[in-house]
Amino acid sequence: MGTRTPAKSRAKSGATAQTKKGARRPARGRLAPRAQKRGLAADQIVLQRDAPEIAALVEQVSAAGGAAIGAYREPLSGRPVLLAALPLEAVQPTPFQRDLSPTHTQRLAAKIEESGSYLDPLIVVRGEDGKLWTPNGRHRLAAAKLLGLRQIMALVSPDESLAFRILALNTEKAHNLKDRALEVIRMARTLAQRNPRAKEVQYAAEFEAPELLTLGIVYERNPRFGGSAYNSFLKKVDRFEDRTLPVSLRGREDCAARIEQIDAQVGHIVEALQARGFKSPYLRNYVVARINPVRFLRVKKGETGPAMPIAQALTRMAAAAAKFDLASVSARDLALVAAVAADPG
Repeated sequence: MGTRTPAKSRAKSGATAQTKKGARRPARGRLAPRAQKRGLAADQIVLQRDAPEIAALVEQVSAAGGAAIGAYREPLSGRPVLLAALPLEAVQPTPFQRDLSPTHTQRLAAKIEESGSYLDPLIVVRGEDGKLWTPNGRHRLAAAKLLGLRQIMALVSPDESLAFRILALNTEKAHNLKDRALEVIRMARTLAQRNPRAKEVQYAAEFEAPELLTLGIVYERNPRFGGSAYNSFLKKVDRFEDRTLPVSLRGREDCAARIEQIDAQVGHIVEALQARGFKSPYLRNYVVARINPVRFLRVKKGETGPAMPIAQALTRMAAAAAKFDLASVSARDLALVAAVAADPG
């Protein structure tokens, strides 16, 4: 016979758990819906195609050779959205969007062909050049062209700023670090031209993380840069700046140049270690971790400032790289780095 589970243990494994203060919380792995409902009711979402707030969009869609099919108010914010058919040539990806992946495009087109259905509409906004931009549908648009479609369905929004906020919602193809960093820096450069007096910190939501701006500049200069090795370091020292975008970007250019110099030193160290017989694919990550001056610094809970000013951290990092002791590297250390890298949990 199996051992009976004590009542105390059974209570702990229930659907809810009791906190020390007596508040109840959902069991791990379960999502608790918000108690207070928000957003529009069904009758508030309905919007006629001749509504004044979308008249300009309807006219633009018609002029582009498309057709307005319906309209509604977005259920969270209440902003108007137009459902429309658009000719493929009328829609262009945003200029700061990540690079097109031919492999992903061909795979996507093949799957759409197999299913016999093209169901996902593009998000489309009016670009600053008067054209129609899609901030999140570059691969679907390219796949539609491969399939030879005449028209594509789109959700057209009059909110032009959506083009700069869509990155966080983009789930069409998972962004890797390089994709995200390049898209963010391109976005920042576009915004710096559009609104040069705006401060970088004002776009924290659009940019997601400050280190993406710095890494993006390095990736622009060197597409093969191993940014993941430096990501944890920058997370501790890089912060959004309370300076205008043009000024902050110039400062980030300097930081990016210093990272490139450090990475060149790291490359020499990696080559020297390989000459000594170390062949681990984690050599670069290991070396960068060893010269990381904030590796063991812990940011206290609630603190938002950097663990160390980024200029000081880069200076210490460069100095550590210059005096790196090759004899101190052991196979055991590399095995530990490989184990940590292989266990994301």
